[in-house]
Amino acid sequence: MTSMRQDAIDQYKKSLKMGQKYYNAAVVRGEYPYPQVLSEVFSEFMSVGHVRVGLVDIPADKIVGTTTAGRKSAFAGNFMPLLSQNTEFAIKWINLCEAHLGPTGIRDPIVCYEYMGRFYVTEGNKRVSVLKSYDAVTIPAIVTRILPVMSDDPEVQIYYEFLDFYKVSGLYGIKFSKKGAYSLFLSLLGFAPDHVWTKEERSDVFGAFVHFKNVFMRMGGDKLKPRTADALLQWLQIYPKEDLWDEQRIAETLETIWPDLVLESEDDPIEVSTEPEEADRSVFSQLFGIGKINHLNIAFIYAFPPETSGWTKAHDLGRKEMEEKLGDRVSVSTYVCSMEDAQDVMEKAVSSGAQLLIATVPPLISASRAVAARHPGLRVLNCSLSMPYAGLRTYYGRIYEAKFIAGAIAGAMTTEDRIGYVASYPILGVPASINAFALGARLTNPRAAVSLKWSCVAGNPVQELVSEGVSVISNKESGNVSPYAAWEWGTYFIDHADKELMPLASPCWNWGKFYEQVVESVFSGGWEETNGSENERAMNYWWGMSSDVIDVELSPTLPEGLKHLAGILKHDIMEGTLDPFLTKIVDQKKILRNDGMQIFTPEEIMGMDWLCDNVEGRIPTYDEVLPASKQLVRLLGIHKEDIPMEMEDLLL
Repeated sequence: MTSMRQDAIDQYKKSLKMGQKYYNAAVVRGEYPYPQVLSEVFSEFMSVGHVRVGLVDIPADKIVGTTTAGRKSAFAGNFMPLLSQNTEFAIKWINLCEAHLGPTGIRDPIVCYEYMGRFYVTEGNKRVSVLKSYDAVTIPAIVTRILPVMSDDPEVQIYYEFLDFYKVSGLYGIKFSKKGAYSLFLSLLGFAPDHVWTKEERSDVFGAFVHFKNVFMRMGGDKLKPRTADALLQWLQIYPKEDLWDEQRIAETLETIWPDLVLESEDDPIEVSTEPEEADRSVFSQLFGIGKINHLNIAFIYAFPPETSGWTKAHDLGRKEMEEKLGDRVSVSTYVCSMEDAQDVMEKAVSSGAQLLIATVPPLISASRAVAARHPGLRVLNCSLSMPYAGLRTYYGRIYEAKFIAGAIAGAMTTEDRIGYVASYPILGVPASINAFALGARLTNPRAAVSLKWSCVAGNPVQELVSEGVSVISNKESGNVSPYAAWEWGTYFIDHADKELMPLASPCWNWGKFYEQVVESVFSGGWEETNGSENERAMNYWWGMSSDVIDVELSPTLPEGLKHLAGILKHDIMEGTLDPFLTKIVDQKKILRNDGMQIFTPEEIMGMDWLCDNVEGRIPTYDEVLPASKQLVRLLGIHKEDIPMEMEDLLL
C-alpha cells in the first residue's frame, strides 16, 4: 500500500471521528444532526426566480446542506462522514481523498444552489467532505442563485444589499448582519460603490479577511454574537486596512475593541447609573490614598464654538463652573473640532497630557471610541444616551423630570385645553419627555391635550402652533444660561390679543454640577471602582433632579400658586416619592402601558416609542427627518436598528 493511500485512509478515520462527534453533540442538544436539506427549508413560493451565477469560489463554511435528502445520513451536519470504513461510500471517499493528495488534486467543481447566502449541494457531496476535512477555505462551484421574495424581513433586505455588493466584488465569503454594512465596508476600503473589483483586489481583500478571521477565531470569536465580518467592520473604523496583513498587529489591536464585541454578545450590555457614585470612605483608602489622584488634566471637545451654539455654550458654562469649584486640582483645555478632524483633535489633546476627554455631543461617539481604544488608560466621556461601548462612558440627564413639572404648569395656564409641544428628534429619551409633559399637563388639567410638532421635519412648528391659536407652547429645554429672551424659555404663554409672550418655565441642564461630581468621583477612586471585572458592562450616566444636574427655572412672572406647586413637585421628585410615570397610562392605540402600579426601568423610559393618549401627533419616520438631522437619528434613533448605516457615520 502506498503512503498516499494510507494517508487517505487515516484521513477518513480522522474525519469519521469528527463526524460522529458532531452528530452526538447535536443529538444531545436536540438539534438536527445531518446536513440541511434545501427542500425542507425552502419552497418555490418563497422565490422570485433563479439566476445562474456560474463558476465561482464559494466559502466552505457556508456550504450547509444538500438539495435532496438521498445521502444526508452519510454525513453529519459538518459534512464529515458517518458510515464505517468498510462501506462502499467510505471506499469512494478514500479514493477521492487519494486523488486530492495526488499531483492533479480534485479538479471538478461541485454543483450547488445558493439561497440567502448559504449553499446546498446537488453534485459533489463527497468532494465537499474531503476538502472540508482539510480545512479548505473556499471550494470551486457552479452556482445557481435562488432569489428570495423581497419583504420587510431585515435578513432579506440585507441579502439584497449583499447582491449589490457581489455585483462589484464577486465575493461570497464576507457576510454582514446589519443593514448598510456592505456600503460602509466599501467606503472603508476606499472603493466607490460602483467600482468593479479586479481579480487582484478580490484576492487581496479576501486574503485580508482570512487573516482577520484566523485571529478572531483564535481569540474566541466563535463564542461571540458578532460575526467575523461584523467584528472586522468595527475594527476598520478604528485601525487602517494595511494592518490586516500582520496577524500579530491584528491581535494587538483587536484586543482593544474586544470588550465592545463581548458587550454586543450580552443581553444586557449597559449599566445605567442614575445617581452619582459615592466616594470611597474606607479608612484604609483614605489613609493611604489607594486609587486616588490629586490632579487631573481634562480636555473638553466641542463640535461647535460656544459663541455660535447654545448647546456648546451651556457645556462651556458648566466647564467654567467646575473649574471654579475645583480650582488648581484640575487643568482644563478646550478644543473645537469638525466631525472630519475629531480623532486628530482628540489625539492632540491626549498628546498634550489629557487624562479625561469630554466630548459634548453624541455625533462625536465614533471618534471617542477610536481614541479610547488606542489609549486603554484614558478616561473618555461622550454626551449621549444608551451606548453599549466598554472603552468609554456616556452621559445625559433625566430631562423628562423637569418636563413633567413644565407640563403641570402648562396645563394650569392654558386657556383652551390645548397645549403645543415642539420636540427635537425621534431619538432615545425624547418620547419619554413628551409623555412626561403630557402627564404633567393632565395632572393640573384633566382635559388637556398636547399638540405635538417636530423641529427636525420640514416646516415651522412654532408658527404652525401660533396660527392654530395655541396659547401655551413648550419648546426646547435650555442650558441654564440666563437671562433668556421670552421666546427662549422652554414653556411660554402667548397672548394672541396683543402678541406678547409671557415666560412660564424652562427645563434646564446644570452641566457644571455634573462635571464637578464626575471629576470628584475620579479623585475619590469611584470611577475606578465602577470599572468592575473583565465582563464589565458599558457605563451610562443618567442623572436627574436629585443630583442637581436637571432643574426647572421658573419665570419671575409665574403666578405664586404655580411656583409653589412646582416647588412641591420638584421636592418630591428629588426625594423619590414622586414618579411621573407611576400612574395609569394608556397610549394613542388604547394600549394600557401602566395600570398605575408599575415602576418603569431606566431602559423602558429611555426606549419609549409610544405616546400617551392625550398627545395629538406622531413620531416621524427616518425618511421624514431633515437631512441635517439624519446623522443623529441614525446614531440615537428609537428604532436605529432599522436605519441603514452610512459612511457619514464614521465621521460622527
